[in-house]
Amino acid sequence: MSATNQLLQQVAMARRQYIASLADFDEQQAQWKPSPDSWNAVEITEHLFWAEQGGILGMWKTLLGIRAGTVSYEGTSSNDGLPIDEIIRLTWQEKEIVPAVAAPRMGGPLGFWSAALAGLQSSLDAFGELLTDEELSMKAHPHPISGPMTFGQRLEFLRFHIDRHRGQVENLKMARTMVAGTVDS
Repeated sequence: MSATNQLLQQVAMARRQYIASLADFDEQQAQWKPSPDSWNAVEITEHLFWAEQGGILGMWKTLLGIRAGTVSYEGTSSNDGLPIDEIIRLTWQEKEIVPAVAAPRMGGPLGFWSAALAGLQSSLDAFGELLTDEELSMKAHPHPISGPMTFGQRLEFLRFHIDRHRGQVENLKMARTMVAGTVDS
């Protein structure tokens, strides 16, 4: 299996696991927040949709621009050769401020955002059909927080980002259970 396909499969697995983690929420639970400054399951899922849609579109446009000779992000960067976990450790704060383009802003039912997020896999797969293993080491468009990354690092980021937010959804479930247990006592 090609390196590109391996990365795409890792993103697909993370997406399936994330969506499966939402199965325990009904619509009322999906709107619940443990505190006013935290996100609920709907907001997290909507954020993932916007962030990934923008990331896929950005990579696709950049790849075609590189091939056409109209775009280049080459040059050295502090992220060169680093795994995504290290890039995040070096560039993110504990509680990062989401770029406006990826912020949840519409709300609505969890089922809608879950389906929308699931639908991005076909867009990512279509992009992956264009991307060669040799192009994985080429610079894609810069991430708004982490800066310059290769196409391979950007694909690793998609997996990392989904997994990070799956952890937040799991934390919401635990917090909700604790609050429900306190109310029942």
